[in-house]
Amino acid sequence: MADKAKPVHVVPRDGEWAVVREGNQRASSLHPTQAEAERAGRPVARADQTEFYLHGRNGQIRERDSYGNDPNPPRDSR
Repeated sequence: MADKAKPVHVVPRDGEWAVVREGNQRASSLHPTQAEAERAGRPVARADQTEFYLHGRNGQIRERDSYGNDPNPPRDSR
């Protein structure tokens, strides 16, 4: 059985924005803007069916999306 894919984070780093896998120190990619880093990171999280975290300039998580790995999926209200 394959290991679960690690979540993807977009974080500020030295005036740029880094796409980083959770637990890694090294960035997968660096981008001049948060929007470009988000465009690079979301498809990775989607393809690996894992979590995506978008951090603000202060480092706090400002947005989170789950792609196929949600432990608490929404219930059908019908």
